[in-house]
Amino acid sequence: MIKITFPDGSIREYEKGVTGKQIAESISPALARSIVSCGVNGETIEINRPINEDARIALYKFEDEQGKHSFWHTSAHLLAEALQELYPGIQFGFGPAVENGFFYDVLLPNGEMIKEGDFKKIEDKMMELARKDEPVVRKEISKADCLAEFKAAGQTYKCEHIEEDLEDGTITTYTQGHFTDLCKGPHIVSTGTIKAVKLTAIAGAFWRGDATKDQMQRLYGISFPKKKMLDEYLLMLEE
Repeated sequence: MIKITFPDGSIREYEKGVTGKQIAESISPALARSIVSCGVNGETIEINRPINEDARIALYKFEDEQGKHSFWHTSAHLLAEALQELYPGIQFGFGPAVENGFFYDVLLPNGEMIKEGDFKKIEDKMMELARKDEPVVRKEISKADCLAEFKAAGQTYKCEHIEEDLEDGTITTYTQGHFTDLCKGPHIVSTGTIKAVKLTAIAGAFWRGDATKDQMQRLYGISFPKKKMLDEYLLMLEE
């Protein structure tokens, strides 16, 4: 058994390997339905990751800063998955969560450009994929295998990042459907939690922020677990 300490200082014992989701279920089914990620000893992780030793835990809903970060990080991957289907041959840079949503840096082949008029079809594809409720699967991978995987996918920028920045033994990927991304996480555990998306802007962005390198396109977006929340957000922007 391991001891789990909650934010209020209370302690409960659970079997080794218990997940954040299972801990939430032991408290309340409603709580388990509402959490999107959890904090274990100060590190935000997925709610399906096993906890194997005594730990302090926090359970995060979308309303929490850490919950939003996980939710929007997965939404960035959902955007990339949609773009991969719509634009074969697309190159991916970085795609993080930010303070108010997420973005992804991309480069289309043959000098093609994404325009604001394309936002609707991209949003529709994102929601089509979200409705499949694809699990987001984390994998620890060696540097050699990771490099081989992204070379096979033709992802030039990802390969450069792996070769120059990442150390063997520290690399993880996350896969949903047919899309795999190089990523540290954290994420929500499936795309079905994403119920509403909106692309908000597009801009130019140099690879690695270096003006001597390739210029990519940066797509910004935001997402929510309820469509009503998106409607309220858009109304707030109008006002």
